[in-house]
Amino acid sequence: MKKTIKLLSLVSAVILLLACFSACSYYQKSESEKLKVVCTVFPIYDWTREISKDKAEITWLLSNGTDMHSFQPSAADMIKIAECDVLIYVGGESDEWIDDAVKQYDSKSRTLVNLMELLGDSAYEEEHTEGMQEEHHSHEEEEEEYDEHVWLSIKNAALFAEHIAGVLAEKDFKNADFYRENAKSYTEKLTALDGEYSGAVKGAGIKTLLVADRFPFRYLTEDYGLSYYAAFPGCSAETEASFETVAFLSSKTDELGLKYILTTETAGTKIADTVIANTKAKNQEILVLDSMQSVGKKDAENGITYLSVMEKNLETLKKALS
Repeated sequence: MKKTIKLLSLVSAVILLLACFSACSYYQKSESEKLKVVCTVFPIYDWTREISKDKAEITWLLSNGTDMHSFQPSAADMIKIAECDVLIYVGGESDEWIDDAVKQYDSKSRTLVNLMELLGDSAYEEEHTEGMQEEHHSHEEEEEEYDEHVWLSIKNAALFAEHIAGVLAEKDFKNADFYRENAKSYTEKLTALDGEYSGAVKGAGIKTLLVADRFPFRYLTEDYGLSYYAAFPGCSAETEASFETVAFLSSKTDELGLKYILTTETAGTKIADTVIANTKAKNQEILVLDSMQSVGKKDAENGITYLSVMEKNLETLKKALS
């Protein structure tokens, strides 16, 4: 998969708007004591919200539940980025538009937090496992791709939360202790949940997941030593599984004696239903693992958090591995 978004005209328009209203912009900034933080995906927004509480003004760009793989920024989004103090984003292929935007509108006072850069060598490449459907690439697209779903590791989440707290503390030193204390409390919750995952997997009779969908959970499975089979890689744009892919997944379900087939929250059950229909037993149950790629503003307002989703995923995982 390769996505390229041309932003030159959009960025030019944003720069023009900023030039026209610079006086107003500076006035607003001097009136506000809060940091302006822009986040892309829900997990980043939720970690920042937990750490900063009401001390920062947080903009969540994908708050309408748009998948990051298909997100295209508006002029308003670009202005938010141009004016913010801190920009926190995943940093994978889907965020290439951010690299273009910050180059076009440079700011020495803005701090960038790129999660994949923080991971460094701990970031995983997209993996093509046995039976997974081949993707069609042009020659230009045949290059290394990294799995962007870094938030689906609770261990990563703790690392990111601590780093975000450090950045906020540096930018807003008068509230530095507040941010660090909140991060400490939050990472303790993450560490406890990580322990629950480890215990659940250790005591499980099955150590393999079968996902009739794209697979954004590699960071999670790597954390706990699980193996998996899936229809597509995590960042795949494919939606239709071939006969060969379905046949392989059905055969693996029979071979491993699996009682559960997994999908993500965005996929529906079409592929899973077809896989089940081609097994010997034809009675497997479909479970949903939530990758948090469709969480929107209303969900967050109704109490959905990173922790609540991962706690729900733990219960799903326990059942899938039973």
